[in-house]
Amino acid sequence: MGRAIAAALVALAAVTGCTVQPSDGDGKRRSPVHIELPSGTPSPARTPTGGSPSAAPAPPDDGKPSAAPPAPARVLWSRGATGRDVRELQARLRQVAWLFEGPTGTYGEQTERAVSGFQGKRGLPRTGRTDTVTWQRLLGMTREPGRWDLYLMGGQPADPPDPRCTTGRVLCIDKTSRTLRWMIDGRTVSTMAVRFGSQGTPTREGVFSIYWKSRDHVSTLYDSPMPYAMFFSGGQAVHYSTDFAARGYAGASHGCVNVRDEAAIAELYAQVRNGDKVVVSW
Repeated sequence: MGRAIAAALVALAAVTGCTVQPSDGDGKRRSPVHIELPSGTPSPARTPTGGSPSAAPAPPDDGKPSAAPPAPARVLWSRGATGRDVRELQARLRQVAWLFEGPTGTYGEQTERAVSGFQGKRGLPRTGRTDTVTWQRLLGMTREPGRWDLYLMGGQPADPPDPRCTTGRVLCIDKTSRTLRWMIDGRTVSTMAVRFGSQGTPTREGVFSIYWKSRDHVSTLYDSPMPYAMFFSGGQAVHYSTDFAARGYAGASHGCVNVRDEAAIAELYAQVRNGDKVVVSW
């Protein structure tokens, strides 16, 4: 009878997938059932007493080279670069108060120093060169500069001259491109950036002539210096402006045509004569 019962237990264990655990050396019996967890269920990590977690197994060596480190950021512009893109860089650096000159369109010492400061403030390598990472960070902090942000301190190209400027000796002044061409018989002798009056005190348009020159003139109306003044309409004159030289197009005149390049207007003043034509147009 006992043998029949034992045989029945062995058969039942085989059918249910369980195994009978023998007693350990201490004489205690362990559970007769060993439960297998489903393959998709992770088993809890175990740490041996007094030890540390087992290290993760190393990935198999498949013979393929490990991934290369990321390539360094590509340099877009550095000292000595010129052009419109450099102007935009400088205009954006002005927006975040890292640059106070220009834009000039030339990547010089001041621009390099400004870029280096911007990089250091943001934890980037202080190279002074504008790479792709630096440029993207600056783009995210600034707005798209307009035309007169790019040419805040002058340097813009002149538009084609007004047809009335193509004969004789003419100061050809263009409000659209904010330039003055000094022309003789249709030939441009020199070109310079100029600034005009504000909306409340606009510079008059039309055809005029120089009627008075005053090298060290001081305005009696505004008590302000007007060096190299060449008067063409009432109290309006072409003259040098220290304010234009300092602030660019951030300011305006009281109706006069301001020039910011003192050397250029000094040379122009020496050539212009009373009676020379002045054309102011859009």
